[in-house]
Amino acid sequence: MINFARTTLENGLRVVIHEDDSTPLAVVNLLYDVGSSDEDPGKTGLAHLLEHIMFGGSVNIPSYDREVQKAGGENNAFTSNDITNYYIKLPAINLETALWLESDRMFDLRFTQKGLDIQRNVVIEEFKQRYLNQPYGDVWLLLRPLTYKMHPYRWPTIGMDISHIESITLDDIRHFFYEHYCPSNAILTISGNVSSDRCFRLAEKWFGPVPRRKKGSRTLPVEPPQKENRRMDVSRDVPSDEIIMAFKMCGRISPRFYTYDLISDLLAGGKSSRLYRHLIMEKRFFSSINAYITGDRDPGLFIVRGKPAENILIENGCREILNEMMDLLNNPPTLEEMNKVKNKVEATKQYAHSDTLHKAMDLAYHELMGDAGAINNEIDKYRRVGIEDIIETAKSLFDTSNTSTLFYHSTKNSSSLETK
Repeated sequence: MINFARTTLENGLRVVIHEDDSTPLAVVNLLYDVGSSDEDPGKTGLAHLLEHIMFGGSVNIPSYDREVQKAGGENNAFTSNDITNYYIKLPAINLETALWLESDRMFDLRFTQKGLDIQRNVVIEEFKQRYLNQPYGDVWLLLRPLTYKMHPYRWPTIGMDISHIESITLDDIRHFFYEHYCPSNAILTISGNVSSDRCFRLAEKWFGPVPRRKKGSRTLPVEPPQKENRRMDVSRDVPSDEIIMAFKMCGRISPRFYTYDLISDLLAGGKSSRLYRHLIMEKRFFSSINAYITGDRDPGLFIVRGKPAENILIENGCREILNEMMDLLNNPPTLEEMNKVKNKVEATKQYAHSDTLHKAMDLAYHELMGDAGAINNEIDKYRRVGIEDIIETAKSLFDTSNTSTLFYHSTKNSSSLETK
């Protein structure tokens, strides 16, 4: 049980505190309810670029990182489709330093053309290194627009194209910041060797003066149901062929989310899972294979990725994956299989929550989804999933009209390119 206290400041900032005297540390986590899905389709990459600019310092504090280091802390951030999350982990005795730093850049971030130019170049280089210049790096640049036609999940967090990043102006960044980086669009969580009363006082001291700015509205287009099998073939200089299959699934707040997650574990949760045992160990059709879910707030994706073994045609490998999907219906999981994957989920959750940072981030995310207290009910939700739930969900999930498949054909194995 993760106990916590919470309040909401007058400016709309939600504050969640978890006391943990087993550590000398504290984590200050600030989650902003904004991600790449809040961008304009003609100018993507704004949310991620702003994340980089946030570390350039505020008007009052020119060097954010230096102040964190002086307090004995470490910090980082990430941007996703749905959120942007920042954290500082430091000795609990220096808690106030972290609150000072986070509140000051929320209040008055420094915007300069030089700062934008520096961070833009950093992000463009990241785009090239991660998405263009490494094997299979462009998978999400290709797969997202294949699977999504209307919803802004159709572009990756870093942006749809380098040209979008190049075109972002200082006014674009400033407008995006003041529209989304406001107290009423953020959740502050503090976890560690702290007292709730002191944290609430400090939160009021440092964040209370931040004006209650009007946050931007969010009306995202609804992705229409997929009714046809989609396919894309690309030829790349990669070590081997690869198959990436994407099936549409529910969003994060749906009760069925936990069933989808367990299906991914049944198929690919370790060496005793079905895909590993059948397609790697027994049939030797694949050298590697995995299945996972994206976990997005809006309807997301169930992904299966596999590299066919040498001399296995990519079409045959795809057929074997689909056969395994159907086998889940024809040969439902046993009670032993179900208990095994549920026990693994429980162990993973408990291990993650032994870490102060993970607790702080999870509390913030559950509060965003509606209630931080739901963090204590997650394992029960997995436990309540039955074999019949697996079968019913798999029937709709593995419908071929619900499938988008990206085939990477290695130029080192040009004979695999059967269809284009």
